[in-house]
Amino acid sequence: MTTATTTAPATKVRSTTTLRGRLTALGRAELTLLARNRTAVVVALLVPSAMIMAMKSTFEQVDLGGTGLTVAGAALTGGIGTVLIQAVYMNMVAAYVARREDLVLKRLRTGEISDGEILTGTALPSAALALTQSALIIVTGAVFFDLTAPRRPDLLLAGLLLAVVLLTALAAATSIVTRTVQTAQLTTFPLFLVSMMGSGLFVPLEVFPDPLASACAYLPVTGVMTLVRAGWLGVPEGADLLGAALTGLVWTALAVFAVQRWFRWDPRR
Repeated sequence: MTTATTTAPATKVRSTTTLRGRLTALGRAELTLLARNRTAVVVALLVPSAMIMAMKSTFEQVDLGGTGLTVAGAALTGGIGTVLIQAVYMNMVAAYVARREDLVLKRLRTGEISDGEILTGTALPSAALALTQSALIIVTGAVFFDLTAPRRPDLLLAGLLLAVVLLTALAAATSIVTRTVQTAQLTTFPLFLVSMMGSGLFVPLEVFPDPLASACAYLPVTGVMTLVRAGWLGVPEGADLLGAALTGLVWTALAVFAVQRWFRWDPRR
Protein backbone atom coordinates (compact mmCIF):
# COMPACT_ATOMS: atom_id res chain seq x y z
CA MET A 1 0.00 0.00 0.00
CA THR A 2 1.42 3.33 -0.98
CA THR A 3 0.61 6.67 0.48
CA ALA A 4 0.77 9.88 -1.45
CA THR A 5 2.55 12.76 0.13
CA THR A 6 1.83 16.31 -0.73
CA THR A 7 4.32 19.11 -0.48
CA ALA A 8 3.00 22.39 0.75
CA PRO A 9 3.75 25.23 -1.62
CA ALA A 10 6.55 27.51 -0.52
CA THR A 11 5.32 30.60 1.20
CA LYS A 12 6.08 33.68 -0.82
CA VAL A 13 7.59 36.43 1.25
CA ARG A 14 5.78 39.62 0.55
CA SER A 15 7.32 43.04 0.86
CA THR A 16 5.82 45.01 3.72
CA THR A 17 6.73 48.35 2.17
CA THR A 18 6.22 50.05 -1.16
CA LEU A 19 8.87 51.35 -3.56
CA ARG A 20 7.68 54.89 -2.96
CA GLY A 21 7.79 54.43 0.80
CA ARG A 22 11.32 52.99 0.75
CA LEU A 23 12.69 55.74 -1.48
CA THR A 24 10.94 58.43 0.57
CA ALA A 25 12.36 57.10 3.84
CA LEU A 26 15.87 56.81 2.45
CA GLY A 27 15.66 60.22 0.79
CA ARG A 28 14.46 61.81 4.04
CA ALA A 29 17.36 60.29 5.95
CA GLU A 30 19.84 61.51 3.34
CA LEU A 31 18.31 64.98 3.42
CA THR A 32 18.85 65.10 7.18
CA LEU A 33 22.49 64.10 6.76
CA LEU A 34 22.98 66.63 3.97
CA ALA A 35 21.53 69.44 6.11
CA ARG A 36 23.96 68.55 8.91
CA ASN A 37 26.93 68.76 6.53
CA ARG A 38 27.38 72.52 6.51
CA THR A 39 30.36 72.39 4.18
CA ALA A 40 28.38 70.52 1.53
CA VAL A 41 25.44 72.90 1.87
CA VAL A 42 27.64 76.00 1.57
CA VAL A 43 29.44 74.57 -1.47
CA ALA A 44 26.16 73.59 -3.12
CA LEU A 45 24.53 76.99 -2.51
CA LEU A 46 27.33 79.55 -2.82
CA VAL A 47 29.91 78.11 -5.19
CA PRO A 48 27.56 78.05 -8.23
CA SER A 49 26.77 81.76 -7.68
CA ALA A 50 30.47 82.58 -7.54
CA MET A 51 31.07 80.49 -10.63
CA ILE A 52 28.35 82.34 -12.55
CA MET A 53 30.00 85.68 -11.77
CA ALA A 54 33.36 84.27 -12.88
CA MET A 55 31.79 82.94 -16.07
CA LYS A 56 30.19 86.30 -16.81
CA SER A 57 33.59 87.99 -16.54
CA THR A 58 35.11 85.33 -18.77
CA PHE A 59 32.42 85.56 -21.43
CA GLU A 60 32.85 89.35 -21.56
CA GLN A 61 36.36 88.69 -22.86
CA VAL A 62 35.21 86.13 -25.45
CA ASP A 63 33.95 87.08 -28.88
CA LEU A 64 30.46 85.55 -28.94
CA GLY A 65 29.66 86.92 -32.37
CA GLY A 66 28.19 84.23 -34.58
CA THR A 67 27.37 81.92 -31.67
CA GLY A 68 23.85 83.26 -31.14
CA LEU A 69 24.58 83.66 -27.42
CA THR A 70 24.60 86.69 -25.17
CA VAL A 71 26.97 87.04 -22.23
CA ALA A 72 24.11 86.54 -19.76
CA GLY A 73 22.71 83.55 -21.65
CA ALA A 74 26.08 81.82 -21.85
CA ALA A 75 26.92 82.54 -18.21
CA LEU A 76 23.59 81.41 -16.75
CA THR A 77 23.32 78.21 -18.79
CA GLY A 78 26.90 77.49 -17.76
CA GLY A 79 25.78 78.14 -14.19
CA ILE A 80 23.17 75.41 -14.50
CA GLY A 81 25.89 73.01 -15.60
CA THR A 82 28.01 74.03 -12.62
CA VAL A 83 25.10 73.45 -10.24
CA LEU A 84 24.52 69.99 -11.67
CA ILE A 85 28.17 68.98 -11.40
CA GLN A 86 28.64 70.43 -7.91
CA ALA A 87 25.35 69.41 -6.29
CA VAL A 88 24.91 66.03 -7.95
CA TYR A 89 28.22 64.60 -9.15
CA MET A 90 30.76 65.92 -6.66
CA ASN A 91 28.42 65.78 -3.67
CA MET A 92 27.23 62.26 -4.46
CA VAL A 93 30.72 60.82 -4.84
CA ALA A 94 31.48 61.96 -1.30
CA ALA A 95 28.10 60.69 -0.07
CA TYR A 96 28.47 57.21 -1.57
CA VAL A 97 32.00 56.87 -0.21
CA ALA A 98 30.97 58.10 3.25
CA ARG A 99 28.00 55.70 3.44
CA ARG A 100 30.18 52.82 2.25
CA GLU A 101 32.94 53.46 4.78
CA ASP A 102 30.42 53.84 7.62
CA LEU A 103 28.83 50.47 6.68
CA VAL A 104 25.51 52.18 5.90
CA LEU A 105 25.29 50.70 2.40
CA LYS A 106 26.11 47.22 3.67
CA ARG A 107 23.44 47.37 6.36
CA LEU A 108 20.82 48.65 3.91
CA ARG A 109 21.39 45.62 1.69
CA THR A 110 20.18 43.32 4.45
CA GLY A 111 16.65 44.74 4.23
CA GLU A 112 13.95 44.79 1.58
CA ILE A 113 15.43 47.62 -0.41
CA SER A 114 17.24 46.69 -3.62
CA ASP A 115 20.70 47.85 -4.69
CA GLY A 116 19.25 50.22 -7.27
CA GLU A 117 16.87 51.71 -4.73
CA ILE A 118 19.73 52.30 -2.29
CA LEU A 119 21.75 54.25 -4.85
CA THR A 120 18.69 56.13 -6.12
CA GLY A 121 17.34 57.03 -2.68
CA THR A 122 20.74 58.27 -1.56
CA ALA A 123 20.83 60.66 -4.53
CA LEU A 124 17.32 62.11 -4.19
CA PRO A 125 18.13 65.13 -1.95
CA SER A 126 21.08 66.19 -4.11
CA ALA A 127 19.00 65.80 -7.27
CA ALA A 128 16.18 67.88 -5.78
CA LEU A 129 18.66 70.56 -4.68
CA ALA A 130 20.20 70.75 -8.16
CA LEU A 131 16.82 70.99 -9.90
CA THR A 132 15.64 73.68 -7.47
CA GLN A 133 18.78 75.74 -8.00
CA SER A 134 18.45 75.35 -11.77
CA ALA A 135 14.89 76.67 -11.58
CA LEU A 136 16.07 79.66 -9.53
CA ILE A 137 18.77 80.43 -12.11
CA ILE A 138 16.16 80.38 -14.88
CA VAL A 139 13.91 82.73 -12.91
CA THR A 140 16.88 85.00 -12.16
CA GLY A 141 17.75 85.12 -15.85
CA ALA A 142 14.22 86.15 -16.80
CA VAL A 143 13.84 88.77 -14.05
CA PHE A 144 17.28 90.39 -13.80
CA PHE A 145 19.04 89.61 -17.09
CA ASP A 146 16.21 90.10 -19.59
CA LEU A 147 16.43 86.53 -20.86
CA THR A 148 13.33 84.95 -22.29
CA ALA A 149 11.37 82.20 -20.60
CA PRO A 150 12.39 78.71 -21.74
CA ARG A 151 11.50 78.45 -25.42
CA ARG A 152 11.39 74.64 -25.38
CA PRO A 153 10.49 73.57 -21.83
CA ASP A 154 10.33 69.95 -22.97
CA LEU A 155 13.96 70.00 -24.10
CA LEU A 156 15.04 71.86 -20.97
CA LEU A 157 13.33 69.38 -18.66
CA ALA A 158 14.67 66.42 -20.63
CA GLY A 159 18.19 67.82 -20.44
CA LEU A 160 17.98 68.45 -16.69
CA LEU A 161 16.57 65.01 -15.89
CA LEU A 162 19.09 63.26 -18.14
CA ALA A 163 21.87 65.26 -16.50
CA VAL A 164 20.76 64.20 -13.01
CA VAL A 165 20.61 60.52 -13.98
CA LEU A 166 23.94 60.69 -15.84
CA LEU A 167 25.82 62.49 -13.08
CA THR A 168 24.39 60.21 -10.39
CA ALA A 169 25.57 57.16 -12.33
CA LEU A 170 28.98 58.77 -12.90
CA ALA A 171 29.19 59.58 -9.19
CA ALA A 172 28.54 55.97 -8.25
CA ALA A 173 31.14 54.85 -10.80
CA THR A 174 33.70 57.36 -9.52
CA SER A 175 33.17 56.15 -5.95
CA ILE A 176 34.60 52.79 -7.05
CA VAL A 177 38.08 54.31 -7.28
CA THR A 178 37.64 56.73 -4.37
CA ARG A 179 39.03 55.38 -1.10
CA THR A 180 38.02 58.14 1.32
CA VAL A 181 35.79 61.20 1.45
CA GLN A 182 38.89 63.38 1.42
CA THR A 183 40.22 61.88 -1.81
CA ALA A 184 36.83 62.49 -3.47
CA GLN A 185 38.05 66.02 -4.18
CA LEU A 186 40.82 64.51 -6.31
CA THR A 187 38.86 61.82 -8.12
CA THR A 188 36.07 64.22 -9.12
CA PHE A 189 38.39 66.95 -10.37
CA PRO A 190 39.13 65.49 -13.83
CA LEU A 191 35.47 65.39 -14.91
CA PHE A 192 34.87 68.80 -13.33
CA LEU A 193 37.78 70.37 -15.22
CA VAL A 194 37.03 68.67 -18.54
CA SER A 195 33.36 69.65 -18.33
CA MET A 196 34.15 73.25 -17.46
CA MET A 197 36.55 73.72 -20.35
CA GLY A 198 35.21 71.33 -22.98
CA SER A 199 31.46 70.99 -22.50
CA GLY A 200 30.48 74.59 -23.14
CA LEU A 201 30.22 75.78 -19.54
CA PHE A 202 33.06 78.33 -19.59
CA VAL A 203 33.63 78.59 -23.32
CA PRO A 204 30.90 77.89 -25.93
CA LEU A 205 31.92 75.13 -28.31
CA GLU A 206 31.02 77.41 -31.21
CA VAL A 207 34.20 79.46 -30.67
CA PHE A 208 36.44 76.38 -30.90
CA PRO A 209 37.96 75.18 -34.18
CA ASP A 210 35.66 72.64 -35.83
CA PRO A 211 37.86 69.56 -35.13
CA LEU A 212 38.15 70.45 -31.42
CA ALA A 213 34.45 71.26 -31.12
CA SER A 214 33.55 67.93 -32.75
CA ALA A 215 35.75 66.06 -30.27
CA CYS A 216 34.31 67.94 -27.28
CA ALA A 217 30.79 67.01 -28.40
CA TYR A 218 31.45 63.48 -27.15
CA LEU A 219 32.37 64.47 -23.60
CA PRO A 220 29.95 63.22 -20.89
CA VAL A 221 28.31 66.54 -20.01
CA THR A 222 28.31 68.14 -23.46
CA GLY A 223 25.15 66.41 -24.66
CA VAL A 224 22.99 67.37 -21.71
CA MET A 225 24.28 70.94 -21.79
CA THR A 226 23.31 71.15 -25.45
CA LEU A 227 19.77 70.12 -24.55
CA VAL A 228 19.60 72.56 -21.63
CA ARG A 229 20.86 75.49 -23.69
CA ALA A 230 18.54 74.66 -26.60
CA GLY A 231 15.58 74.27 -24.27
CA TRP A 232 16.12 77.63 -22.58
CA LEU A 233 17.52 79.89 -25.31
CA GLY A 234 16.13 78.18 -28.40
CA VAL A 235 17.45 75.54 -30.77
CA PRO A 236 20.41 76.94 -32.75
CA GLU A 237 20.53 76.36 -36.47
CA GLY A 238 22.09 73.02 -37.33
CA ALA A 239 22.02 71.72 -33.75
CA ASP A 240 22.17 67.93 -33.50
CA LEU A 241 19.81 67.39 -30.58
CA LEU A 242 19.39 63.69 -31.26
CA GLY A 243 23.15 63.22 -31.21
CA ALA A 244 23.35 65.20 -27.96
CA ALA A 245 20.71 63.02 -26.32
CA LEU A 246 22.38 59.83 -27.55
CA THR A 247 25.73 61.01 -26.17
CA GLY A 248 24.21 61.49 -22.73
CA LEU A 249 22.43 58.13 -22.88
CA VAL A 250 25.56 56.26 -23.97
CA TRP A 251 27.61 57.72 -21.13
CA THR A 252 24.81 56.89 -18.71
CA ALA A 253 24.72 53.28 -19.94
CA LEU A 254 28.50 52.98 -19.59
CA ALA A 255 28.39 54.36 -16.05
CA VAL A 256 25.53 52.04 -15.06
CA PHE A 257 27.45 49.06 -16.46
CA ALA A 258 30.53 50.04 -14.44
CA VAL A 259 28.43 50.35 -11.27
CA GLN A 260 26.77 46.96 -11.79
CA ARG A 261 30.13 45.35 -12.48
CA TRP A 262 32.49 46.94 -9.97
CA PHE A 263 30.60 48.99 -7.35
CA ARG A 264 31.98 48.34 -3.87
CA TRP A 265 29.56 47.89 -0.99
CA ASP A 266 32.18 47.02 1.65
CA PRO A 267 34.55 49.56 3.22
CA ARG A 268 37.96 49.90 1.61
CA ARG A 269 39.88 50.72 4.75
